[in-house]
Amino acid sequence: MVTNADKLHCAERELAFRFRVYDRLVVRGKMTKAEQERELLLMSAIVEDYRALASADEPEFAMFIETRRTVEPHR
Repeated sequence: MVTNADKLHCAERELAFRFRVYDRLVVRGKMTKAEQERELLLMSAIVEDYRALASADEPEFAMFIETRRTVEPHR
């Protein structure tokens, strides 16, 4: 069974991956800065959605995920 917490962790990994990759795509001209910002905004929203769902599923998990720093932009 795939839980919302599992999906949250996967989405967090994907967001971290996108932070690393999209900067290079912008530099290479394969993605615009606006596209990068939009895609990062969308994935961040997905992470937040799953964070809320995981919190609702496991209330004791809520404190952990609210205080955990999951992704920091590498700028």
